[in-house]
Amino acid sequence: MDSEIILEVADLVIEFDTESGLVRAVDKVSFSLQKGRILGIAGESGCGKSVTALSIMRLLPKPVSRVVNGVVRFNGESVFDLPVEEMHRIRGRKISMIFQEPMTALNPVQRIGKQMTEVYRLHFGELSHRHMQARAVEMLEKVGISDPDKVVKKYPHQLSGGMRQRVMIGMALACEPQILIADEPTTALDVTVQAQILDLIRILQKESGMSVLLITHDLGVIAENCDDVVVMYAGRVAEKANARSLFKSPGHPYTQGLLKSIPSLSKQPKTRLPTIKGSVPSLLNMPRGCRFAGRCPWVEPVCRIKVPLEKRIGEGHTAACHLAESN
Repeated sequence: MDSEIILEVADLVIEFDTESGLVRAVDKVSFSLQKGRILGIAGESGCGKSVTALSIMRLLPKPVSRVVNGVVRFNGESVFDLPVEEMHRIRGRKISMIFQEPMTALNPVQRIGKQMTEVYRLHFGELSHRHMQARAVEMLEKVGISDPDKVVKKYPHQLSGGMRQRVMIGMALACEPQILIADEPTTALDVTVQAQILDLIRILQKESGMSVLLITHDLGVIAENCDDVVVMYAGRVAEKANARSLFKSPGHPYTQGLLKSIPSLSKQPKTRLPTIKGSVPSLLNMPRGCRFAGRCPWVEPVCRIKVPLEKRIGEGHTAACHLAESN
């Protein structure tokens, strides 16, 4: 494995047992995260982004889910083969995660200070309680919370959504992890606070040199914050590239549709935004060939019967489309 690659996901297949039957939520997903870079995973809700992230942390719900195939390597070592105790040490210390909704991630009956110091207690048990409290206050200040001495004494419901998200970021970065997984970190926040949270993640990433896996459905967020991009659709990877290449020359019809639907100041005011017709196929009834075939404006007969393989269309740029031009 390349020495610059800190995280590698290869041929990952994840299935869930549901009341309606067995569903494959992630199907042969592969990508890699390089040291010191921000990788964005984009796609519509239900495409498998969060499930992939949870598998990296080994937090998939049991027994309804299972990894059928594939491997996740952290620093060259398979996380699926690690003992449970070792995985406990990695979570938070080496790989941290910011979850979508901080109100559900934070304990509503515990003060912020107690939840912050719990992180240090788990990974730095040799520290005194006073030292842990001091570190908690210092971290809250670092993530832009004013009056951190007062905030540590409050409960989550006493904070705004933006402040709760800053607390989550502080907890995630408390142990200076090598990788930060941010799963829709700006969900339910207003536009101004979204920009502040994303700026904060980017600044802290540059200061610490950590790698970031940023999961979002917003390509505008990808454009402003990410070095590399993975576009997912219906559980599969549609396209992979560095951010500049993807926005300049998108190779997959799905990516092209997403980019066209982004609001732009250059477009005529009060005109309808282009949309991708149709809807994502059900996980219980996936099409035989390309999963985007039913919505693709350029669909060919081969698309409906044969699964497209990833095709190189540029330097470090691949697209899983029969019609993409090889390079």
